[in-house]
This record gives sequence, C-alpha cells and structure tokens, in this order.
Amino acid sequence: MADKPIVLKVLLRQRHLQGHRAFCKEYDKLAKQIEPDLMGSWPSKAQFYRWLSRDLQGLPYAHHCRILEAMFPGWTAEQLFQEHTGGIEFVPEPPNTAATGGNAARSPKPAVPSAQGMADVTAVFPSRPAFSHEIPPHKLFDGAEQINMVGLSLNLLCQSYPDRSLLDLLESGTVVQCLFLDPVGRYIKEREREESHPEGVLSTLTTLNIQTLQRLHGKLSPEAHGNLRIRTYDEAVRFNITVIDDATCVVQPYLPDARGVESPTFVIEKQPGPPGLFETFSQVFESMWARSKEITA
Repeated sequence: MADKPIVLKVLLRQRHLQGHRAFCKEYDKLAKQIEPDLMGSWPSKAQFYRWLSRDLQGLPYAHHCRILEAMFPGWTAEQLFQEHTGGIEFVPEPPNTAATGGNAARSPKPAVPSAQGMADVTAVFPSRPAFSHEIPPHKLFDGAEQINMVGLSLNLLCQSYPDRSLLDLLESGTVVQCLFLDPVGRYIKEREREESHPEGVLSTLTTLNIQTLQRLHGKLSPEAHGNLRIRTYDEAVRFNITVIDDATCVVQPYLPDARGVESPTFVIEKQPGPPGLFETFSQVFESMWARSKEITA
C-alpha cells in the first residue's frame, strides 16, 4: 500500500497548486501581501517535491512556514506536514475549526511535547557536505549585513565562498568577524591528534585561510578596511558557529575521532518569544570573541 499523503499535499491538490510553478506563483502572491522581502524565496523544485513526499527532517525554514500558514488559514505548519488519515479525495478541515465528532480531521498528538525555547532549530543535516548541498555558501552569505564565525579553519567562508563575492560584501558595508583556532597554539595540535592527522595539517590549512583573508583585506578600499576583522583563540574546539544578521545561526559540533566535515549540522533561526538556541550560540560567539587575540590584517 502506498504511503499516505501529508495534509499539505491534499490541500494543494484541492486548490490545483500541486505543481511547482503554480505553487510558486501563489507563494509570491502571499509574500507580496504579508512580507515582500520573501518574494522569490520559494523552495526549489526539488525541495518542493521533497516536502510533498515527506522526505524532510523536521519542518521547512521558518519563512516557508509563515507563507504556508498564510496560504492555508487555520492550519499550523506542523499540522500541514502530518499524515493525512483520510483518502486523497477527502479534503480535511483545519483542526481548530473541525467538528468534534464524525469524520472530522484531527491533528494527532505529538509523541514528544514541543519544548519551549527549542522551536528555533529549523533543519538538521547529517554532515557538512549534506548541509552545503542544500544550502550552498552563496545562499547563506549573499546579501548579509553581518557575518560572525568561530571554528577551526572556517573553510565554509575561506575555501567555499568566492573571493570576489566576499570583497563585494565587504565593500558594500558587510561586517565579517572571523575567529580561528590559533594555528600555532596548543589546542590545534590536540585536534590534529584527535583526527589522526599528521602534525601540521590543520595548522597549515588554518594559516593559509587566515592569509587568504589578510590578502583580501589588502585589496579593500580604506573605507572598508574595518569591515573585515580576524582573531584567534587557543581553547578546546567545541563548535563551528556561523551567525548571520542576528537571524540565522549554523552550528556544528566537533565530534571525537571524526573530521569536522563528518559532524551533524544544525540550522537555527531566531524566533519571537522566549530565548532559544539562537541566543545560546550567539552568546558563545560573543564571549569567545571578547577574549580572543586580534590579528593584524
């Protein structure tokens, strides 16, 4: 027997929006009304069909959820991605308006109650490559006004984002703060041993990445010099943290006996309400930055 569809798929079919093009048109129509900055931010075709086939861990990004909830008033994003218990021809009603008896659609009770302050985790990926495939660096950094990063070698910015794009950001006023694990310190040597690297592998890579940013700094106009800030720290490396525009945070733990690329990656988006993980990891960055050592660019 085929898997049952999710509620969203049934509702889109009923409104003739099950095709990607039709869905995007409706998405932009709603975005224009409620949040114009989101026009054109609809999911890719592959993403859209992963939604409908339930090939999704958790929920889509928060801005997608806001548009979906506007598209289907009365439904929450969580309810839209639950299994539809009726037939494909039976169009459910929103749980908060459905009758209490008969065949009215009901939202099943979650197995684990939602924990207050944890709802800002919007996506989880099993590894850094899986994250970068879904959210490449240009989607993460293009148009940002502030980028704060702490980790080991910061390859996501220094190796995977074009120099020209980074220069353009800096010249346009974007502030970029990069905090590297000290390439000549104690803890990078410990990490090399933990990852079973020959001595000097991570130190050399980190030094090269720092020199890459120093070289770019030399190409900046005098007005933009202060926008690129480079520092180092010498502590046990625990997390790779990227905070963008006080809105999005990407976090990766450093696992024992595993390279950084093999670690799970969490995408966290700041939400209204009680402080969540976004504030936790933003504060980790700020605390480490405050006690770090500045490098002359």
